[in-house]
Amino acid sequence: MALSEFRPLDEKLLVEYIKATPSLASKLGDKFDDLKIKEVGDGNLNFVYVVVNASGSFVIKQALALKEHGQLCPEHVPEVYHFDRTMSVIGMRYLEPPHIILRKGLVAGIEYPLLAEHMSEYMSKTLFFTSLLYLSTTEHKRSVAEFCGNVELCRHTARVVFSDPYKISQYNHWTSPYLDHDAEAIREDNMLKVEVAELKSKFCERSQALIHGDLHTASVMVTPNSTQVIDPEFAFYGPMGFDVGAFIGNLILAFFAQDGHANQGNDRKAYKEWILNTIEETWNLFYKKFIGLWDEHKDGPGEAYLPAIYNNPELQKLIQVKFMEDLFHDTLGFGAAKMIRRIIGVAHVEDFESIKDASKRADCERRALEFAKMLLKERRKFQAINQIVSAIKQHQS
Repeated sequence: MALSEFRPLDEKLLVEYIKATPSLASKLGDKFDDLKIKEVGDGNLNFVYVVVNASGSFVIKQALALKEHGQLCPEHVPEVYHFDRTMSVIGMRYLEPPHIILRKGLVAGIEYPLLAEHMSEYMSKTLFFTSLLYLSTTEHKRSVAEFCGNVELCRHTARVVFSDPYKISQYNHWTSPYLDHDAEAIREDNMLKVEVAELKSKFCERSQALIHGDLHTASVMVTPNSTQVIDPEFAFYGPMGFDVGAFIGNLILAFFAQDGHANQGNDRKAYKEWILNTIEETWNLFYKKFIGLWDEHKDGPGEAYLPAIYNNPELQKLIQVKFMEDLFHDTLGFGAAKMIRRIIGVAHVEDFESIKDASKRADCERRALEFAKMLLKERRKFQAINQIVSAIKQHQS
């Protein structure tokens, strides 16, 4: 079934599509009588179907998809069996139970001892190997061009993260009436608007690396031993800090939500400590691994810092410290902006939404909001992740 133009898939069309696609049909043993198809997508921006029979299984996703990250970090990205650019269809490994969405695990209070290790591995590899630290200018520009077609989703992100929360928008909502004043305060905060304008500019203009573009805790599936990054349809060439900030910012949201999930049986105090440790470990491991890749490939094809100029070890160290300091401040800024939009913008997070008591939910959200506002405005004052952890603790009551 060769389709020359994009068509939205339904179940009937999907079966025809699978039959006509050898790489998918073979996963099912070319048997279609006992096929079970279940739609599991959120219905917002993509269709997701789990396809299972006695012979095998896979997930079909119709979205602007990405294979590159899977090649760079195959251990933390589901294997892709089939990719169709015209139809924006990706066929990939079905992450079987007990894999669950990380955000649900965080709401449930489950610890994932390898999370920081795995996510730092994924982020360091995907960001380093798609940047000018590793690529030649020619390769980098070619790759930027390949992904610059993802304009609509980039525009959508720019609007919901950097614009809507700072003005009256039909899409904004919050825990009303408790946060009415807080939402208004953000719309009237001129310093916040100055800072968010700078971040929006970086997001729209800086083609630093091939970023996932939507790396929150619902874009990661986990078991205690496995971490798999999914949902790459927002991928484009942008600032590295947007990915790192999205992940860390969502962990901070999870931290502030914990008091709303505490009960007599579990005050969640130990779990909050685990989240803080994970935030600290994620950045520290990312830093170490990213610098490790840089050192390993410093004489490679990357054209950002030519060996003829930067082969002096002292200068190399100076450059790396400066680069990582800038990336740290980008991470904090983007992380804070993502936190704000999840509280007073269009799409909220289950971490807070699953707190039934609106008053209690609003208390948790307000503390997260106050922290995020401070971070957005004062991010350059922070030099290390342990200072961020201390600041989070100060905002928890």
